[in-house]
Amino acid sequence: MATILVTGGCGLIGDHVCSGLLKKGNTVIAADKKESDYNTGKDNYFFREAAPSDQGKYGEIFDEFEIEYVVHLACTVDNDFGPVVDKAQFDECAACDKFLYKLAISKNVQKFILLSSTQVYKQPDTREPVREDEPVKPVTNYGKLKANEEAAFANDVRKNKNMICCVARVPMVYSLHFTENLMSRIRDPKDKSIFVFRTGEYGYHMCCIHNISDFIIGFLRQADSANYTGVYNVADSSLVMASEIVTFMKENHRLGPVLQKTSLSGGLKLKIFGDPEQKTNYRWLDVTTIDKNFMFDTTKASRICPFRWNIKNTK
Repeated sequence: MATILVTGGCGLIGDHVCSGLLKKGNTVIAADKKESDYNTGKDNYFFREAAPSDQGKYGEIFDEFEIEYVVHLACTVDNDFGPVVDKAQFDECAACDKFLYKLAISKNVQKFILLSSTQVYKQPDTREPVREDEPVKPVTNYGKLKANEEAAFANDVRKNKNMICCVARVPMVYSLHFTENLMSRIRDPKDKSIFVFRTGEYGYHMCCIHNISDFIIGFLRQADSANYTGVYNVADSSLVMASEIVTFMKENHRLGPVLQKTSLSGGLKLKIFGDPEQKTNYRWLDVTTIDKNFMFDTTKASRICPFRWNIKNTK
């Protein structure tokens, strides 16, 4: 079993990742701005207060523990950043990038996982699944933030031959009780009405939180050579259909009236097209892409773990 530092370890994603790692018998140090009670009191769990820019506090954590692996979840939307990404988030992420990777190398960390986003990719022109070697051309603020973070990570670890490095690119996440990202796929961002196009026979590639945990656990367990270093698309094995979101919300939560739209031409498309909020709001729904059914190729990541969780069996 290993000693693992999880940055952003008390956020939504961090809570679940730390819990999964603890269940496998690891010692987990969760670093975050404030502690949650999700894992408090569990054996081999330690919380240390540290904001992403607190270089001194991170230095103290590395001095206190012999950390073997790092899972870097800090500076991630749905973990410790809100959905609107502006200059403050860019600055906080950049401050962390300046020291964390170098610190991990200096302390002989064996494996390092950086959680990134599929928003680093340019919107696909076809329906072919997007592979990890596709060009990184982000449009949204969050995509640019994560592309910068990936570049800083690659620059610092490029010459290091000992640390096995992983960039996990993840689309929007959800769980049984975290539904904001699901709802954003069926909510008009202008008037907040809930709608589906025709009968909802179109979908979005998303990622159940538990699939992220499974991948991280699998990577830390299996990655035993530099051959594992690289970028991985981490997502559900199939699309989440709009009709499934409506059914899921009706069965597990409250859902108001759902409007059925027969066409996306005219009012809806023209009303929100070109709104600058598309750039800054992580959850902004671009209706021009509704029926595109974009997918991300998870073949590489599937060798690490089976993506067994989906909207029908999430917990």
